[in-house]
Amino acid sequence: MISSIIFIVFLITGSAFFYINARKIRRNILLGKDVTINDNASERFKTMLLVAFGQKKMFTRPIPALLHLFLYAAFVITQIELLEIIVDGVTGQHRVFRASLGGFYTFIVSFIEILSVLAFVGTLAFLARRNLLKVPRLVKNELNGWPKLDANIILIMEIVLICFIFMMNGADEVLYTRGQSHAENIGDNSLSFTVSSYLGPLIYGSMPTPGLHVIERIGWWGHILMVFGFLNYLPFSKHLHILLAFPNTYYSNLKAKGQFHNLFEVTDVVKPNFDSSYQSVLDPNAVIKFGAKDVTDLTWKQLLDAYSCTECGRCTSSCPQNMTGKALSPRKIMMDTRDRLVEVGKNIDKNGGTFVDDGKSLLGDYIKTEEIWACNTCNACVQECPVNIDPLSIILSLRQQLVLEQSSAPNELNGMFSNLENNGAPWQFSPSDRANWINEN
Repeated sequence: MISSIIFIVFLITGSAFFYINARKIRRNILLGKDVTINDNASERFKTMLLVAFGQKKMFTRPIPALLHLFLYAAFVITQIELLEIIVDGVTGQHRVFRASLGGFYTFIVSFIEILSVLAFVGTLAFLARRNLLKVPRLVKNELNGWPKLDANIILIMEIVLICFIFMMNGADEVLYTRGQSHAENIGDNSLSFTVSSYLGPLIYGSMPTPGLHVIERIGWWGHILMVFGFLNYLPFSKHLHILLAFPNTYYSNLKAKGQFHNLFEVTDVVKPNFDSSYQSVLDPNAVIKFGAKDVTDLTWKQLLDAYSCTECGRCTSSCPQNMTGKALSPRKIMMDTRDRLVEVGKNIDKNGGTFVDDGKSLLGDYIKTEEIWACNTCNACVQECPVNIDPLSIILSLRQQLVLEQSSAPNELNGMFSNLENNGAPWQFSPSDRANWINEN
């Protein structure tokens, strides 16, 4: 009874904290400008299934994709066992589904154990890739400090969680053969889980029964407390993509990657000059902002992109400008956007729900103009992202701010802008002279 009460307190507290932090993240995302994305629902659902659930784009790099699949599959399937642990915790029972499911129960838990072993191997491999092999895209400067620590914390938590699972199952396996398990003995002399049926007797076979009960309880409580801890760590970690990858891929840009959109603020001002029937929507007396200087100037989808970033670095490792030593790193663009958004959110929390100007902005304080102008808009970063994040859209929004608000552009572009304005073409001659070359001998 006391055990159930303690469990329920942990369950309610852990769920409440996650809910509070999840609401803050949602609020932060909705600080962005509103944009309607409700077209092609079937195509969007298909994209979400293939890219987020099916991990389709991960397999452009087979080795890390396979390792990631181990962890991903274990995470998804283990939720079945987690459901049983929650029911056990609330009711005070143990392996509540075993009697009713019989052999199917043994199959499910055995399958989870196999996936857990594969996840353990994958986790060790990812730790080695980051800290021993030092794969180039995983040791870039933008990962120094917290991002590197964050990745290692999650991997270590995964290892500890798996160890707790096998402590619980292994000790319970031995207890069950002795008829001393918390689970009711229904005639079998073994739980017969694929891994624990060998691992349990090997490690715990000579241990006295009272000690096995302690080990099993440590494994059980350790498992569920790690789950609660992981749940409440997610909102502060890049691993939030585990949840946000699904809505982010659903709201992917389905248009051709080379297709850019015009600013409505510009169109609304210019269109009446070409279409007398068009009625301007924006208030001519209002201050109109062009492009994005801070996170609140971006759309909610761009901010969702920032929160969904996995920090895998595939975008940066595929960026031709980064390869040639330019300052641009698409991953850093997304990380900077998220960091600034988190800072704005904390400002709002601190000041009773209202943002108080802190004299900072995304453009300038986080992302430098050198980074923005290094981009050649090739869309390599967009193509490579495993969860369909679009760093280029943020880069273009920041460029629009520089050009339209600050009249700040590289000299090469300023020359082109002048030619377009004066000659109607990027070149230093009028359109009427454009075809003169055909008359030359």
